[in-house]
Amino acid sequence: MRLPLFLIVGLVFYTVVSCSSAEQKQQKIEKKQSELDSLALLYNPAEADRQIDSFMHNLHTRSGFNGNVLIAKKGKIIYQNSFGWADYLHKDSLKIDSRFELASVSKPMTALAILQLMDQGKVSLDQEVETFFPGFPYPGVTVRQLLTHRSGLPNYVYFSETVWKDRKKGMSNMDAINLLIEHKPARYGKPDGRFQYNNSNYMLLGGIVEKASGQSFADYMEQHIFKPAGMKHTAVLSRAMYDKIPTDVIGHDRIWRRSVVQDYLDGPVGDKGIYSTVQDMYLLDIALKEGRLLPVNLLDSAYVPRSDAKRGVFSYGYGWRTFSPANSQVVYHTGWWHGFKNLYVRNLTQDITIVLLSNMVNGSLNNLDNLYRILDMPILRQNAYDAQGGFVEH
Repeated sequence: MRLPLFLIVGLVFYTVVSCSSAEQKQQKIEKKQSELDSLALLYNPAEADRQIDSFMHNLHTRSGFNGNVLIAKKGKIIYQNSFGWADYLHKDSLKIDSRFELASVSKPMTALAILQLMDQGKVSLDQEVETFFPGFPYPGVTVRQLLTHRSGLPNYVYFSETVWKDRKKGMSNMDAINLLIEHKPARYGKPDGRFQYNNSNYMLLGGIVEKASGQSFADYMEQHIFKPAGMKHTAVLSRAMYDKIPTDVIGHDRIWRRSVVQDYLDGPVGDKGIYSTVQDMYLLDIALKEGRLLPVNLLDSAYVPRSDAKRGVFSYGYGWRTFSPANSQVVYHTGWWHGFKNLYVRNLTQDITIVLLSNMVNGSLNNLDNLYRILDMPILRQNAYDAQGGFVEH
């Protein structure tokens, strides 16, 4: 039976109005969130924590820290600053919105994407990698094992050096996966045998995000992680897409004159490849605490230690390193890649966020004990604890 013309017109009008109303509602929500984000980022340098300021200047002058820092406590930024050069060759100073290669600090966000897809029923923790990539030559490897670095897989970063022919061409995730399928390098261990930190795990998870979502990793992260978290200065940047990654912050390897040149290994993403700012990383922390990216139960599952604890208190969850001293829960990640060295700390018990992004690879981020003391939180350094997890004062 054909509907009368006036009913058809009415339905079309109702649909258009409903869609328009939904879009307007979403725009209002996004505008309100943007206003809240702006408030969260308010900071008056005149009110900077004096002890932290003194510590950071010493870290810069005595330990060679070159980079940006943001520290927040109980929902308020108590310190932020920039120290040194974005590009030593051109003597360009860093700014607070300078964008750094996060290196392995990208991994928590890749894990977030996987957990989102799991929540949508598109991925399961016990799903084997071969279901996404037919011909994958390592049976028994699951998504869960990739997330927790318990896959036993070979590391593509080292293996590809011998088989990737065009060093000027950026390798994609599928390129790296196909190299594993074609050459079948020996694995490091059996699936779920033991914890072994390995970039292959998160490179594969980046590929799984693309397979399960039908989007590029960059597009998925922009739509489902960065935009909902208000991270307007964050992006996935890959040499597989760019001849030269568009960034003003250059990585330096210990010696100022030695800038690190991007190469084919700056192509694969998921294990690295996200570029961000200290303020955007703080907005990520807020979005996670407010439950805007994942349901609480799934997010909490990411923080559970899932590997044999080192020194009794250090382990690894789903994309997060975990630190569990008495009466405290801390999740964090370190990053080190091509002249960048970073630390992202979220003290969930005391509501403290620390973001340190550096483009000078040296030992400065190993000298943070006094910063933790200033913040009245447990010292986050593995060799500060004995085998039973007891603190050892040096």
